[in-house]
Amino acid sequence: MKKTYPFFFRSTVTLFGIMLFVYMLFVLRSIMVPLAFALMIAILLNPFVNFISSKGVSRVAAIAIALLITILFVAGLCYFVSSQIVKFSDNLPILQKKFTILFHNFQLWLQNNYALPLYKQREYIAELGESVKPLIGQTLGTVLGTLSMVVLLPIYIFLMLFYKTLILDFLYEVFAEENSDRVSTVLFQTKNAIQSYMVGLLVEAIIVAVMNSIALYLLGVPYALLLGIIGAILNVLPYIGGIIAIALPVLIATVTKDGFSMQIGIIIAYSVIQFIDNNILVPRIVSSQVKINALVSLVIVLLGGAVWGISGMFLSVPFVAVLKIIFDRVEGLRPWGKLLGSEVPVFHKGQLWRRRKRRKEKLAKKITQNA
Repeated sequence: MKKTYPFFFRSTVTLFGIMLFVYMLFVLRSIMVPLAFALMIAILLNPFVNFISSKGVSRVAAIAIALLITILFVAGLCYFVSSQIVKFSDNLPILQKKFTILFHNFQLWLQNNYALPLYKQREYIAELGESVKPLIGQTLGTVLGTLSMVVLLPIYIFLMLFYKTLILDFLYEVFAEENSDRVSTVLFQTKNAIQSYMVGLLVEAIIVAVMNSIALYLLGVPYALLLGIIGAILNVLPYIGGIIAIALPVLIATVTKDGFSMQIGIIIAYSVIQFIDNNILVPRIVSSQVKINALVSLVIVLLGGAVWGISGMFLSVPFVAVLKIIFDRVEGLRPWGKLLGSEVPVFHKGQLWRRRKRRKEKLAKKITQNA
């Protein structure tokens, strides 16, 4: 006889398992983050490697060629962005001086209008600086982690592509032959979802960078190209990135220009770009298979940031998309798949069940009256 456990016991065990899993992800983040990025990039490069291999090139050489082209592309992008940052840094002392004047005027305004003495403001700033120190340490840790990732990523990607057959063979053997069709479907859709998401994200970022740069250039904002590219990169982070992307050019405009007309223009232009991005680019360019509702997207991005930092914010959406694909194909997990999805039913199950019950009761009553 199959033993059944009460709901509170099963829910407690499930919750404890999730907490343990998240804790292990946090502890092992220095290992897991490069592996997660490597897996996504390896899935993205796999069709290119297969194409090169089909031309008679050995698989090892095909992987090396694909990796070399990818590294050259990323290096070119980094060089372009860094050259723009160098131009920005040349004028940094002037911007810093202007910002200091504006900040001092803001302090005087607070003192005159809200009776907040300068020494009190300095105390608050000092307290804020103490609270920000851990964040600075975390940022430095992220930078060092990124440097280590640059070294580890090519190695991980190469090995994942080289041992692809071995990894797939392991997955098929784990889930037994009778489940091979389901495993094949999940793997195929997971691969397509990640590939479509990554390619769509790249195309979307290029279009948004062009729109941002043109809008800032027309408004006369300094460093329009650099701010446009940074805004497009930040836009990868759902909801949160868009807010930061608007704040940066507004800050630069405040420091470099007098008045507030330019800031208002930036907010209007970026709002229009965000509307175009959210309603036209994302639904049509970014993969339609990554359909996660807005509430789950926002929560999972924040959770990803809490566990893995900026890397976690980027990886959280495709990770949840893969979970949804799995949930939709496992009988007991389908409600969770629906919860993650973007389709909103007209009536929830409780309403449908009550309506069905009422229809049965009316039918039974009619039969009794006719008897």
